[in-house]
Amino acid sequence: MAQESKKPLLEKHYYENCPGCKTDLLKQSRTGIPIRQLVSIWIVVLCTALPISSLFPFLYFMIRDFQIAKREEDIGYYAGFVGSSFMFGRALTSVLWGVMADRYGRKPVIIIGTLSVVILNTLFGLSLNFWMAIGTRFLLGSFNGLLGPIKAYAVEIFREEHHALGLSTVSTSWGIGLIIGPALGGFLAQPAEKYPSIFSKESLFGRFPYFLPCLCISLFALVVTIASCWLPETLHMHNESNMSHDDLCADLETSSNWSYANEKRDEIENNESTSKGSLIRNWPLMSSIIVYCVFSLHDMAYAELFSLWAESPKKFGGLSYSTEDVGEVLAISGFSLLVFQLLLYPYVERILGPVMVSRIAGILTIPLLTSYPLLATLSGFSLAVMLNCASAIKNVLSVSIITGMFILQNNAVEQHQRGAANGIAMTGMSLFKAVGPAGGGAIFSWAQKRQHGAFLPGDQMVFFILNVVVALGVIMTFKPFLKQGHQ
Repeated sequence: MAQESKKPLLEKHYYENCPGCKTDLLKQSRTGIPIRQLVSIWIVVLCTALPISSLFPFLYFMIRDFQIAKREEDIGYYAGFVGSSFMFGRALTSVLWGVMADRYGRKPVIIIGTLSVVILNTLFGLSLNFWMAIGTRFLLGSFNGLLGPIKAYAVEIFREEHHALGLSTVSTSWGIGLIIGPALGGFLAQPAEKYPSIFSKESLFGRFPYFLPCLCISLFALVVTIASCWLPETLHMHNESNMSHDDLCADLETSSNWSYANEKRDEIENNESTSKGSLIRNWPLMSSIIVYCVFSLHDMAYAELFSLWAESPKKFGGLSYSTEDVGEVLAISGFSLLVFQLLLYPYVERILGPVMVSRIAGILTIPLLTSYPLLATLSGFSLAVMLNCASAIKNVLSVSIITGMFILQNNAVEQHQRGAANGIAMTGMSLFKAVGPAGGGAIFSWAQKRQHGAFLPGDQMVFFILNVVVALGVIMTFKPFLKQGHQ
């Protein structure tokens, strides 16, 4: 009898009208890998990642067509500002979207973010001049604040044993989006020139040569926006502290198990204390965010510089690739990234841990980037094979690092602070990524003017600076700087 009276006290209390409680109940009934939820997160993250870097393969030619650069060497300088405007806008609003996700739910923020892609990415493809391009990209970044909430969502929608898989899905889809986006931009930009039998120069796509890739991404975002209306909400919509005190009084009246009641009271007090904790003073969170920002700066600069370098003329140390050539390389990289992250990363992370995986990936990135300038000396089939291999390995390493940081950030906070915590991470990451294209474009333009420099001439300087950023990030993964939290 004593055991029967004690059993209800040990069960977690669920509230009937709370969407978060309904999701928790559903999680308890699922034991296998939740494929449906994985697919849902996959397409939402892919939707928000596609427009971020889809412009890089054609940005060089877009700036040229705007006729704002006086010299060919200055194109990279102006391209950097267009690339940075998205991240600058997102940096200004990411904390706000995180707070809104903690207050009103993850689902509304997700829907607003995908809807912004539908409208503003379409307008970017119709840009008439340099300033319209910057303005639409800035607004797109300002309203596209769902990456933080979707990371929190990926933890809350899965059972604990699937958390690494959920966050790996976010980073994988994010990485795939940053690869497929440029691939689409490379294949579909300037369609009247590439596919004259389908698109005439007098058609809409002939007058706006960079509209087709943007339109395809926006149509996909429209489908995702409609599908997101059926996503389950994971945020708990009830006053936990007040209700828990009521439950405690009921337990005291109906149970003689005073030790259990005291434990429950202590748990409530601890939860109330935690809810008032400052995220800024949470060093496991802040240290992982700082490391995440450093590697994000590198990734964004690399994403832009790779396309600029590949498309620049041979006389400047580039590869003289077309947008279609760049698209093919990025498409192959995306497939290899998909295979690694879904099949191998969860097992590697389970064995080595997120910090060690990130550290090893950062160390391996340095010699890989050092080899990039040597690729410019190759040609034909050998160049294609080596470049595809290098690009695939580079993207696998980058996404492995980012996934590790995602895990550390979400393990450092409880659910009621997770949206705001990821919002802070988004703000910092966006600020660093805003510096990436602007700084990378300026460095690229400067490097191409010093082809005969005594120290690291031409593009060798570009990849050396990228390696310096990676080395700094690797150093920061060691103690005492990086401290791990736990749930």
